[in-house]
Amino acid sequence: MQLESDLAEIVEGTTRLLVPKGALVEKVPPMEPAFFNPRAKINRDFSIIAYAAFLKTFKGPKVFLDSLAGIGARSVRVANELNSVEKVFINDVNPKALEIAENIAKLNNVTNCVFSENEACRFLSLHSKRDQRGAIVDIDPFGSPSKYIDCGIRAAFHGGLLSVTATDLTVLHGLFPAACKRKYYGVPVRVEYGDEIALRLILGCINIVAGRLDVKIVPLFVQNNMHYYKAYVKVLVKTSDKDEMGYILHCKNCGNRHVTSEVKYECEVCNLKAELAGPLWIGNLYNKDFVNEMIIEEKQFQVDKSCKKILERCIDETDMPPTYFTIDELAHMKHSAPISLAKTIEKIQGAGFRASATSLNPAAFKTDARVDEVLSII
Repeated sequence: MQLESDLAEIVEGTTRLLVPKGALVEKVPPMEPAFFNPRAKINRDFSIIAYAAFLKTFKGPKVFLDSLAGIGARSVRVANELNSVEKVFINDVNPKALEIAENIAKLNNVTNCVFSENEACRFLSLHSKRDQRGAIVDIDPFGSPSKYIDCGIRAAFHGGLLSVTATDLTVLHGLFPAACKRKYYGVPVRVEYGDEIALRLILGCINIVAGRLDVKIVPLFVQNNMHYYKAYVKVLVKTSDKDEMGYILHCKNCGNRHVTSEVKYECEVCNLKAELAGPLWIGNLYNKDFVNEMIIEEKQFQVDKSCKKILERCIDETDMPPTYFTIDELAHMKHSAPISLAKTIEKIQGAGFRASATSLNPAAFKTDARVDEVLSII
């Protein structure tokens, strides 16, 4: 049995957690006796809000499948804080982590948890039969989630939610393009808006796997925080009638960025050769109705105060074009001091273009104006 002296009690939301003491004091959370990252709290906060919003309209059995649960911080919070959830399956390959998870469940007096010690794909495969699937399937690995996506889709009900985390930033940000192509089927470009390219590569990977299985995905919400990227997609057992895969062309000479469905390298502003990121998802990152439901649900939970502000920014940028500009990036191009974000957006809107802040970077904005038009305006 896990020694109490090895663990400390903390609270997330309204859930009491028992976590390895080393995770609270060491810069890099230790792997023994089990991994827990306290800095991922906001990631788990958003999960609770997103799951609550999703379950309001889901018609089937409200079952949550956590394939890589660790000590069960996310899954026990789901069992404890979401009253509509009927059953929570908590799976991990580490028996020490599962022992802690069971103690956390007892500490919170939750009785609707089922624990299993299994490899993630094996666990998800056991839940791939029609009557054993999950309303929500979560995949939260170390590094890339790509090897679990196939199994995760199969374990989700028609109309169910698949939530996928990626933490391999060096791959998604372009330090290892060959590895990115192998894992996500596309390559990034190293740019200021690398967070968005990373999320679009993750969604593109999920979409490609779904297409192979004759399944359609609908992105509902994405979120990034430090070294975490998380995508929430609805899984529909039907084929897609719209191709939302493409490329982002980026010119490092003039800063132009352009979304295209075709492979091309010529910059439309300066006519020099540009770089190409993709193939990746070029459709919407957010579903406006879903994010509105998240804003409503956020009031019901004890979550980080930044969640509401981020969700409101998501609403503003829902229909904006892909990619964003940072105010520091523009200042560097102009060789001048940066203008405030609010003033920049005001100027661009005043010139007749659309512009909004973005949830992906607190010092950035999205617009339908080209880089030369933006620079001229500011």
